[in-house]
Amino acid sequence: MFIKNQVFKTNNAGASIRQSDKKGKQKEFFKYTLLRGMHDILPREEKYWRPFRDNAVKLADHFLYRQIETPVLEDANLFIRSVGKGTDIVDKEMYIFEDRDGKKVCLRPEMTASVVRAYIMHGLWSLPQPLKLWYWAPMFRHDRPQAGRYRQFTQFGCEVFGSDDPAVDSELILMAYNFFVDLGLPVQIKINSIGATEERNKYISALVEYYRGKRSYLCDDCKKRLNKNPLRLLDCKQEQCKPIKDEAPQILEWLESESKGHFMKVLEYLDELAIPYALDHTLVRGLDYYNRTVFEIYPAVDGEMNTQGALGGGGRYDPLIEQMGGHPSFGSGFSIGVERAAQYLKQACEQQICALPKAECNVYVAQLGDQARRNALKLINNIRNSGLKIDYNLTKNSLKVQLDSANGLKVPYTLILGQKEALDGTIIVREMDTGKQQTVKIDKVAEELRKRLKAR
Repeated sequence: MFIKNQVFKTNNAGASIRQSDKKGKQKEFFKYTLLRGMHDILPREEKYWRPFRDNAVKLADHFLYRQIETPVLEDANLFIRSVGKGTDIVDKEMYIFEDRDGKKVCLRPEMTASVVRAYIMHGLWSLPQPLKLWYWAPMFRHDRPQAGRYRQFTQFGCEVFGSDDPAVDSELILMAYNFFVDLGLPVQIKINSIGATEERNKYISALVEYYRGKRSYLCDDCKKRLNKNPLRLLDCKQEQCKPIKDEAPQILEWLESESKGHFMKVLEYLDELAIPYALDHTLVRGLDYYNRTVFEIYPAVDGEMNTQGALGGGGRYDPLIEQMGGHPSFGSGFSIGVERAAQYLKQACEQQICALPKAECNVYVAQLGDQARRNALKLINNIRNSGLKIDYNLTKNSLKVQLDSANGLKVPYTLILGQKEALDGTIIVREMDTGKQQTVKIDKVAEELRKRLKAR
C-alpha cells in the first residue's frame, strides 16, 4: 500500500500509528516498541558479532574447553549467596520475582554461579580435573542503559575447575586477550591479587580504618559500603572518591608468601607471553566470590589503556564451590561483554584500525528456467560439504543480472545452468577473468572446481 503520511503517538509500551492511503482513508493500528534497556541485533550489526562468535569457538576448541549451557531462570538465592549482598548486582540490578509457585526466582545476572551450581549438582567434580568449560549466553541486569550496556546482554566466558595452578590463571588471561587481538583489536590487561580470605579480612580492617577518617568526603554510596561491604569502596567510579581511593592502602602489603608467589608466577607467564598489563591495587572486581588473581580487559588506543569501560574481566574464586555446598575445590574464569566488544570492533573498523574478516566466495551459481532452478537448488545442497563457498539468487531470472552479481563479488568462477544443461545433466563452468567456458558433468563439478581453485 502507498503511504501518503503517518502520525506517531508514542508511550512507554509502543506507538499508536495513523496512516493515510491513496484514497485518504485513515487507518490506525498499534506498533510495539522495545522495553527500555533492551535491543535488537539487526543484520547490519550482526556482522560485528559473527567474528567474535567464530573466534570464541576456535579459541575454546584450541584450548580444549567444552561448552556448557544453563537455564536463564535460576533460584534467586543462588546469586544472593554467591555474588553477595552489598554488591550492586544483588542490591540494585537483579530481575527478581516470585513465580506461580511462590518461589523467589531471578533472571541470571552472571554465569559463574550457574556453572558452579551445575558443577556441584551433576557431579562434574568426579570427572578428570581440571575441567574446562565455556559458554556464550544472555544475562540480565536492571542497569542504567548506556552505550554498549543493555539490560539483556550476551557474555562469552570460560571457567576452569579443579586446579589452583598459576598456569590456569594465565591461560584464561591469554584466551581473553586473544579474543580481541585475533581480530586486530589492541587491548591491555589490568591485574591485581586480592589474596586469600584471611589476608583479605586483615586488609579490609585496615581499609575501613583509613576510609573512616575520610568519611565526610565520600559519596553517599561509599558511606553505605563502608559498613555493608568495604571492599566495594575500591569499585567506586565517583570523581569525589577517586583521590581517596588512589591513596588507599594496597592489598599487596597484606599478602603472605604463598599468595605473593602465586601472583608473581602469573605475571611471569604474562611476561613470557608478551601480554601488556598494568598492576592496579584498586582492582577488586564487583563480586564477592573472587580471591587471589583478578583482572580486567580494556581497549588500548595508541598504546595507552582506555579505562572508560572494561570489555570484560575475571579471576580466581577458590572458596565459592565449597560455599555453595560442593566438595572443596578450585575455580577460575572470565567473561566478556559481547555488546561492548562488537561496539569496539565497529569503531575500530570505522577508524581503519582493523577490518572485518572477508567472507570469501569461490563460486556463483546462475540459473535460467524453471527446471534449471530446481536443479540449481539440488546442486547447492549437494555441494554443502565440498568446502566451496558459493553465492546465488534463485529469485532472479535474468542471466545478465546474475553475472553482474558474480562480477560484483569478484568470484573466480560462475556455474551456469540452463534448460539444456538441466536436461543433459551438465553445467557450464565460466572463468570470470577470461570469459572462457567449459561444460562438465554436474556430478563432477565440485571436484573440477576444487582442482581449478587449488591451481590458481
